[in-house]
Amino acid sequence: MTVLNADSTARPIRKKGKALPDRVLAWFLIAPAVIFLGVIVAWPLVETVRLSFTDARLGGEHWVGFENYTDLIGDRKFHATIVRTFVWMFASVGLKLVLGLIGAVLLNAAVPGRALFRMLVLPPWVIPIAIGMIGWLWLYNGHFGIIAAGLQYLGIIDGPFEFLAYKRSAFISAIVADVWVGTPMITLFLLAAMQGVSRDLYEAAWVDGASRWYRFRRITIPQIMPVLVSMALLSAIWTFNSFEVIWILTEGGPRHATTTLIVDTYKTAIGNFKFGEGAARAVIIVILLAVFSSIYLFLLNKVNKKYRIK
Repeated sequence: MTVLNADSTARPIRKKGKALPDRVLAWFLIAPAVIFLGVIVAWPLVETVRLSFTDARLGGEHWVGFENYTDLIGDRKFHATIVRTFVWMFASVGLKLVLGLIGAVLLNAAVPGRALFRMLVLPPWVIPIAIGMIGWLWLYNGHFGIIAAGLQYLGIIDGPFEFLAYKRSAFISAIVADVWVGTPMITLFLLAAMQGVSRDLYEAAWVDGASRWYRFRRITIPQIMPVLVSMALLSAIWTFNSFEVIWILTEGGPRHATTTLIVDTYKTAIGNFKFGEGAARAVIIVILLAVFSSIYLFLLNKVNKKYRIK
């Protein structure tokens, strides 16, 4: 069918097709994301849980029920690994938060070259962790590392000292390297939060004669508290799962001094080919991380309500 316009030009009339129902269209649009999550997240998680109830190895697998879990409950070394993991996490995250907060305050100050200093914060976070840890291996070397050389020059040590060869020094060295990697991210997030604080609050406090320390405690900290809590808990989860730092530096040694849950799981499942036992350890990690996620959501909700952030 055609119609004639005022200029006698013929145009065909097109019939509109029937539109898809909104519900069908919605499922059609989210289907790729659902499939991706199912293949990448859900299926490996279900398979890990299934393997945790078997004695899967290279030669095959047999159903053993809760045997892997009961063995872990009675394993004192595994208990020590859990404690070591939490000590590692709290020590590393605590230092990251303190240094990140100090760095954010300094970078937020009105000083010449502020943009350059902000750029210099990025390299530890931007460069690949493997490359950064190789650099730390050189720094920790007792014979030609700059740290040992500096301590000898100051007279603190008498000769070469291998930081990664002793249990306590290796654990502390791994924490220092992990803090170096994670602090820039926290610094940048806290800096962004500080820049979002209204300047009117500081000006009003300054007019009233408030000191810098008072303004920092009463204005800055309360205003950035939601971001601070978020970064603290997210950093805890990331540090809990940190693998590259420890593996490249010490591979969990010396004498398991730096073996955390994630490293222990890797050694069991990949190093010793005990896939069932490794899967049980992985499930325990998932449970612990689920608890941390719940705490994260609970605390963040409490903070948001306290400071009326919607």
